[in-house]
Amino acid sequence: ICIYEYDKMAIMCGIPQGSVLVCSELPSPENVTLDTLNTNYVLKWNWDEDNIKRITFTTQYLPKFKITKPKHKQNWKSACGVTFKHICDFTAVQLHYYGVWLLRVRAQSGKLVSNWVQIEFCPDRDAQLGPPSRVDVTPVNGHLQVSITDPMTNTNISMRELLPNLSYLTQYWEHLSQTQKPKSLLHQSNLVILPELASWTWYCIRVQSHETFYNKTSVFSPTYCVQTDGPVPSWQIFLYFLLSLVLCFLFVVALGYGFYKLFTVVKNTLYPAVPLPAHIHQYLCISTSSDMPHLLTTELEVEHCCDRLDVISKLAVTDIILEIHTSTEDSGLGPEHSNAPHTRHSSGDSGVYSTVEDSGSDRSAPQNWVQEVKLQAVNRGILTREPGDKEAGQEQDLCITETILT
Repeated sequence: ICIYEYDKMAIMCGIPQGSVLVCSELPSPENVTLDTLNTNYVLKWNWDEDNIKRITFTTQYLPKFKITKPKHKQNWKSACGVTFKHICDFTAVQLHYYGVWLLRVRAQSGKLVSNWVQIEFCPDRDAQLGPPSRVDVTPVNGHLQVSITDPMTNTNISMRELLPNLSYLTQYWEHLSQTQKPKSLLHQSNLVILPELASWTWYCIRVQSHETFYNKTSVFSPTYCVQTDGPVPSWQIFLYFLLSLVLCFLFVVALGYGFYKLFTVVKNTLYPAVPLPAHIHQYLCISTSSDMPHLLTTELEVEHCCDRLDVISKLAVTDIILEIHTSTEDSGLGPEHSNAPHTRHSSGDSGVYSTVEDSGSDRSAPQNWVQEVKLQAVNRGILTREPGDKEAGQEQDLCITETILT
């Protein structure tokens, strides 16, 4: 391809007098390489940008077995199209892991193009193997248990499905030892327990992936340092026990104190310790007004049951002599009281009287004693009399109640 113009950005073609036309093409990309990890493939190349600034690149791929066909039947496919970058990611193309592929790239500037730079690539043989995706180290009964997660593909599938012979090389050494050579353990299992470890000692572990068919090895995983365990000393057991007792004691004390404070708050709320003033308390207890609230008193009211009730409008007397007759047996008094004559007192002025019915007995029957009760003068009152039950030979009693009329 020849260009008949002078351009510093392109290769110049000179047509001197009496000479033959001589043309040259674009230089090809240099240092074409592949950066691979498991199933991630990135094609890279170099280009001298001082030659031509406006330059594009084209990348293509083809299965190797088709290269023997005629060029019009080879069917090269584009990976990244036309790009200005010096990189092309072939991961999305999903190249078969066990296939052999041809990858190529060229430069282009307008109608000026370079030659193709082609490389052969087999993922199974050439792709780098990655380290384990994850490593967990756990102390178990004086040993260290190492749990390994397989390397993953770009679609989050274990590389063990592509590499059945995948194995791991685990190296471990004592953390503070500067001269100790790391011990190595090669295994295919994802779970391994490291032997010959001292109790209560720090060890560092790192793991490397390994594939035996093409003898591929990965870089080491990050280093993990873990302390081993062992039998618990008796002093430590006693310390834990003592600490648990202290915590339980503090918990019980705090719980009891909390209940006490709660009880105090409830008690002070429902039954305040500060009493009402005496004049207010007396006013609330004595007042008989219907619209005035009354306080409950601690003294229980005595209920008197009577069969007969006499209502008197006014009480004009100052003293009332009341006879209460009881048998000498029940009273427990001496003979001087038992021999008192049976009398009846009445008050004609007030209309109040108290009597005891004769039982038909003669003077030889047991005599009753008389107790005089002096009542203070009241403005109004109700006197009732009630014959008592005659049980065990007792005489009838007189029941008197007084009620303030409103």
